Amino acid sequence: MTNREPEISRALLLGHTADIALHRALEILRNESINPEVVMEFSPEKPGVLAGINDVKTLLNRNLPETGREVWALDEASSFDENEVVLRVRGPYASFGLYETAINGILSSSAGWATAARECVDAADGVPIVSLGAHHVHPSVVGVMDYSAVTGGASSCSSVLGARLAGVTASGTMAATLVIIMGDTRSAVEAFDRNMPPEVQRVAVVGTIGDEAIEAIEVSRMLRDRLRGVRLETAQTRGGVTPDLVHELRARLDQAGYNHVDIFVSGDLDPEKIQAFTDERAPVAAFGIGFHIGAARPIKFQAKIKELEGRPVARRGFVPGITLNPRLTRVL
Repeated sequence: MTNREPEISRALLLGHTADIALHRALEILRNESINPEVVMEFSPEKPGVLAGINDVKTLLNRNLPETGREVWALDEASSFDENEVVLRVRGPYASFGLYETAINGILSSSAGWATAARECVDAADGVPIVSLGAHHVHPSVVGVMDYSAVTGGASSCSSVLGARLAGVTASGTMAATLVIIMGDTRSAVEAFDRNMPPEVQRVAVVGTIGDEAIEAIEVSRMLRDRLRGVRLETAQTRGGVTPDLVHELRARLDQAGYNHVDIFVSGDLDPEKIQAFTDERAPVAAFGIGFHIGAARPIKFQAKIKELEGRPVARRGFVPGITLNPRLTRVL
């Protein structure tokens, strides 16, 4: 992945995304001329995969004073345990206290997406995973979602913005919509081949209108060596894509002499369904994962002040003082 400079919105910098309670606390402390040095720690409620720490680092770098600050964190894409401190910030409270809401939100959502992607990657056992989650989130967070998916192990993603943020090439095939509009798969594949530049891989979606195997053989006969693969996205109302269907299609393609044509699978996939393909050794070249990644539940993070002017403190129910974690490295 690229070492990108994350884009921090003006609304975030101005604190417009922060809880109003934090605004009021900061106003009171300023009026009272109180600005202590604090240590704040961020930890999750369950295990997962870390994403978003680069965004947090950029945010803190812009707001913490260069002298006297310390920021310690796990690396992006690191696995974390329940209640493990993944981020520790030392600095004047007024410099970063308002961003507690944003930091929690960045880590919660990004880790949720990254963890969902990692679950699919583990189930696929070496077969590439592509994030198609852009269909299932608000467009304002598509880029961050796909970046997080790649952080979690996805080889690529479908959105142009997500691919740019993650430093990968956007991945996609011929749209099923094109088949519907063109009237049949053959016409759609011919138009795709005629209009797309040579560097765009020819992967035809089959089964949108006709039988998957018949259409796969037909487009293979049309494009021959130019055809990279076919994508199966059989509707759930027709049973969805199954390992048996993949095995059958692979056999029919091989028997017709099209061994070079790969089979890509997308649709309503999750780790359990991917595991079924893995267990049955279905010859899938890549899985496209949409809803399981895009609609992944955020992982709850908590922020706790653990030191105040060098003194161990904590809210009731927690141990006062810094929580030791040798896996943290200083990033600022």
